[in-house]
Amino acid sequence: MALIELKVPDIGDFKDVAVIELLVKPGDRVAVDQSLITVESDKASMEIPSSHAGVIRELRVALGDKVSEGSVIALLEVAGSDAGAADGGPVPSAAASSGAGGQPVAAPVQPSAPAAPAQAPTSAPPVVALTEGSASVSAQAGAQPQVTATMSTVGPADLRCDLLVLGGGPGGYSAAFRAADLGLDVVLVERYPTLGGVCLNVGCIPSKALLHVAAVMEEARHLAQVGIAFDAPRIDVQALRAHKERVIGKLTGGLAAMAKMRNVRVVRGYGSFVDAHRVVVEETTGSGQDKTGAQTVVAFARCIIAAGSQAVRLPFLPDDPRIIDSTGALTLPAVPQRMLVIGGGIIGLEMATVYSALGARIDVVEMADGLMPGADRDLVKVWHKLNAPRFDRLMLRTRTVAADARADGIHVRFEGADGSRSDGVYDLVLQAVGRSPNGRKIGAERAGVALDERGFVPVDTQMRTNVGHIFAIGDIVGAPMLAHKAVHEGHVAAEVIAGELKGDEALARSGFIARVIPSVAYTDPEVAWVGLTEEQAKTQGVAVDKGLFPWSASGRAIANGCEQGFTKLLFDASTHRIVGGGIVGPNAGDMIGEIALAIEMGADAIDIGRTIHPHPTLGETIGLAAEAAHGHCTDLPPARR
Repeated sequence: MALIELKVPDIGDFKDVAVIELLVKPGDRVAVDQSLITVESDKASMEIPSSHAGVIRELRVALGDKVSEGSVIALLEVAGSDAGAADGGPVPSAAASSGAGGQPVAAPVQPSAPAAPAQAPTSAPPVVALTEGSASVSAQAGAQPQVTATMSTVGPADLRCDLLVLGGGPGGYSAAFRAADLGLDVVLVERYPTLGGVCLNVGCIPSKALLHVAAVMEEARHLAQVGIAFDAPRIDVQALRAHKERVIGKLTGGLAAMAKMRNVRVVRGYGSFVDAHRVVVEETTGSGQDKTGAQTVVAFARCIIAAGSQAVRLPFLPDDPRIIDSTGALTLPAVPQRMLVIGGGIIGLEMATVYSALGARIDVVEMADGLMPGADRDLVKVWHKLNAPRFDRLMLRTRTVAADARADGIHVRFEGADGSRSDGVYDLVLQAVGRSPNGRKIGAERAGVALDERGFVPVDTQMRTNVGHIFAIGDIVGAPMLAHKAVHEGHVAAEVIAGELKGDEALARSGFIARVIPSVAYTDPEVAWVGLTEEQAKTQGVAVDKGLFPWSASGRAIANGCEQGFTKLLFDASTHRIVGGGIVGPNAGDMIGEIALAIEMGADAIDIGRTIHPHPTLGETIGLAAEAAHGHCTDLPPARR
């Protein structure tokens, strides 16, 4: 047997840090990488591990002592062969070791080198080193972690946690809150001054606040037809902006309070990986995203990437404040006389609805042969008929080929699929041609996290990346880029992580197994769909039975003046179970969830039709559509035999 000195290894820039906890005492047997003491600076606390296994014979530090790299923590009795493996060999005699210099030290622990990128997960990811509290673990999907290394092996950090969530949007904060509820120590990184990400700050929520205003204005115009007339609206853009900000503030303020209740630590700034167990956060300040120059390094046992996406910018468009993306559109810079919307998807058409209601004349240009890709054409046809008067031009199968910023407006040239050319001059141009993932902006390669050719992060059904302790959710893992999908993915990832760290096998087996994810265009009228569409069924060769209920037969729709809408359900012709559905009309987005639930539960037409819906409501059209599919709807003419 021999004695060796256990010394403080390289701990980066930390010097003269206080010992705040003694984790061992003389006579204790310790394992390699077992924590000996906890030290704390003004920035962070960390545990210092043992480099060798053996028995503690003497502690050389006390609570409150200041230590730095090379400070002796304890004398450890080890077997002879282990002593020889120590740097410099065993401790010399007491007489020879009275001085501080030249004494042998256990090898310092250096930060881990970045992991090499690996292939995307198939059924289970490769075994990788993970950190669990003060210990590291190795795991595969569905397997229990095994201890392999201590937290200190990940290098110096300002903060340490069980789980770091990179991105505070709906998926990110939902994951963070769920993990905290399950007992984990969570750090949440968000670049905006408030939680909620793009969705709450500059996306879903502010757009719905403005769409509600637009819908009320349309309702007011409609009332003139039934004898209730109002003067033309007077628009105060500044007050409208203030209303939007109040809506955002209520929600983001509530999130901040809930984070505090759960002891979730929020770090503001842009996060990117240093290595597979650390993220560096470039701190931001103000109402925007201006960097301060300060940085915070966070070490984690597990990580959930929830870094979202950004609007695609067309490279040929000039850099001009009159050319905006959806974020810019929601700031309401002004109400233009003429506005161009490039892109006929949901985001572009929602913004077109808002600006049209405020008085702008709108052109929409779309390369495809139809608007709202993904939705059945019969749903879009109703929207198109009702909105044709709203727009000057709806240019389908047409490309935007050039744009020039001049004093009198943005001059734009178009080219149709047939070779025809046209142009227009606009006060405001909205580019809404899709979103791209932020996978290439987070230093994923330094953590070994694989990306596909478009920058998405491939994951398995547990939302695990190719690096076993790093998960990803939301827009960054692929379509559909929807907040409600991200929330459920975040819950799954949080539960898997908590299950692994807490030893709860049921949680560790969680998976994202949703059959369907609904889509909604919050336009006027709303268009919503879920599951298999008629077009997909035809393409895939799936035989379906359809039940369609026109709102012209709905008493509530007629009373509300929205009888142009309809509800349709699709049933597998062989199993008779519902596989899809769509609704067009007011509140379609509020009703589509029932159809999604029916698909998840494997309901058939009888199940839905015999579910008693309240009357008179728009929601009862779902039950009536099921009755129509079964051939016995008494609210429609008799089915042909």
